[in-house]
Amino acid sequence: MAATRGWAEPPPPPDASAARPEQRQAELDEQTLVVRAQEGDARSFEVLARRHQAALYRVAVRVLGDPGEAEDALQEALLDAWRRIGAFRAESAFSTWMYRVVTNRCMGMLRNRRPVPVDRMDDAAAVADSPERTAELDAGMVALGKAVAGLRDELRVCWVLRELEGLGYTDIAHITGASEDAVRGRIHRARVQLAEVMRPWR
Repeated sequence: MAATRGWAEPPPPPDASAARPEQRQAELDEQTLVVRAQEGDARSFEVLARRHQAALYRVAVRVLGDPGEAEDALQEALLDAWRRIGAFRAESAFSTWMYRVVTNRCMGMLRNRRPVPVDRMDDAAAVADSPERTAELDAGMVALGKAVAGLRDELRVCWVLRELEGLGYTDIAHITGASEDAVRGRIHRARVQLAEVMRPWR
């Protein structure tokens, strides 16, 4: 039997493999997470969703113009993505694929959206015209928001992805399913329409 030592043995160095599974997954590269998610690992997909959800939500808000609807669209899109993760073939970045899933969900919601009742529009205008509200908002930005909301859906999506998200034409084409020439045309038409509406604010 070994003799009892008169001093405490120092603890072994921390073992990186002993880290929590969630922590280890959060440090994995995106390609590894995608592969694991395609193999049915829900935790890996959760990590991917957390990495991209802020940008995806931002796009949904800008396309739909309503934070509540945007949150619904994002949640449904994430479920769609989880169900269809096996269909992702890495022909584009995973983020581009996710943008497409979210954009498709938003477009579907826009097609099914009921017109806003006139009384609700009047109420919104009254709030916007109140002195308190007017003092808080920059009139030019409000006008731009209304102008963007007034664009046709396919023009607004392309303009948002290009001008607000900074995506390239190729990525936008992947996301929308349109050709690059069609994307360029839509963005050009959106810019022309917005420039016309915003002329008084120059």
